This record gives sequence, structure tokens and C-alpha cells, in this order.
Amino acid sequence: MKATLHVIFWIAVLLLLTFIYSPYYHSISESFYFVSMLLPVIIGTCYFFNFHLVPKFLLVKKYAKFILYSFYMLIISLYLEMLVIMLSFIILAHFSYQNMSPVSSDIFILAITLYFIVLLFSFILLVKQSFAKERTIETLEKEKKKELERSLTVRSNRQMRRLLYEDILYIESLNDYVKIHLASNEIVITKEKISHLEARLPEMFVRIHRSFIVNKHKVSFFNKELLTIGEQSLPISRTYKNTAWDKLSAQK
Repeated sequence: MKATLHVIFWIAVLLLLTFIYSPYYHSISESFYFVSMLLPVIIGTCYFFNFHLVPKFLLVKKYAKFILYSFYMLIISLYLEMLVIMLSFIILAHFSYQNMSPVSSDIFILAITLYFIVLLFSFILLVKQSFAKERTIETLEKEKKKELERSLTVRSNRQMRRLLYEDILYIESLNDYVKIHLASNEIVITKEKISHLEARLPEMFVRIHRSFIVNKHKVSFFNKELLTIGEQSLPISRTYKNTAWDKLSAQK
């Protein structure tokens, strides 16, 4: 998840727990203060479990160490929750046990709350990774299909023209038409938009400018500002500079 989504998630958790615990306190503000004290323990445990223990031990099948360190994490988080109870006793109950909420003094309830959120966060990450994996597989399948086709079919001069990928040097977009420059020095003109052509082409073709797509296998020289393809020098715009550099630098 991106940083913004993390912030939104924890704000939602803060508000939800405040609402859930509010019946046990004299006011909504007391519930908010208590959850605010508990939240750092929840966040720390959550990130340590999901971004350290799971990838470093569970995903690499080091189950014994995963169980051991998870147990250590459990003990430490329970101690921290007891610290929250003590702070609640001092700040919210004013050193009077009778004024304490049953929630803030029950370590079992706090532990359930803590690990429910940890597991919820794990579930969200798992779903996110699953969708990301599906998107990656779908993208790879599309790229494989494009590679297998080995040619681009466009409408030119009122007829369909099939162009082999290896014969295309670069594609140039002008006002209301597109020029496809071939290695044979022939130029094929089509009315199709350059963005539509880009979506149909495999990864060997790189967008370097709003007006240019190049066959990276035909590039003889490049830097972050321009490249040479055949006898032609083409500019690389700032918009596409970083992605173009990465794709051009990558091997086949």
C-alpha cells in the first residue's frame, strides 16, 4: 500500500476503535485518548509482523524462527499494552481504579483487539498482492501474445498493411496522421493514433516523446536527452525520460 493509503487505514482504525470503546468511557474524548495511546503499539506490532517476520521467515519457510520471534513479539506487545493500561490508570482514571474502564484494564480484550487488526492488515496485504500478481500475469500474457504476433497491422492507403516488428525503426506522430518509418527507408502513413499503436506494440518499442515511439533494437546511441536510430536523431522528452532510459538500458 502507498503511504497515503496507510495513513487513511490507520485513521479509520483510530476512529473505529474510538467508536467501539466509547460506551465504556465517560465521553468520546476519553475513548479517543485511550485508543491514541494504544494505537502506536498496534501499528508497531502490525508493521513488525507483516514487513519483517512474514517476509524474512515465513515466506522463506523458516517456520521455527517465525514461531519463536512471533512469540517474542507477543510477549513484548503484551508488556506494551500493560504500559498503556498504566498510562490509562494515571491519565484517564486519575489514579483511581474505580474510574477505569473495564476495557482499558482487561489485557485479554486489548490483545484480541491488537491481533485482530494485525491479521486484518495481513489480509489486506494478501488481497493486494493477489490482485497485483494477477495484473502482472495478465500483462505478461498480453506481452507474450504481442511478441508471438511478430507484426503490426495498420490501415494505409485504404488497405490493411502488415508490418514486421523487426522492420520498424520508429513511429512519428504528426497533426492528424502517423508515419511509420521502416528500415527499408519506406514510410507507411496511417490515421491511427500513436497512443493506440503504443498499446498494441510489445516491449521492444519504447515511447520517448509524445510524438515518437522507437524500436529499441534499432537504437545505436542514446542518452537521457536524445537517441540515434538509423541516420535520424530523435529527442527524449522529460515526461518519458526516466521510463525510456530504463527500457533502453535493459537488455532483450
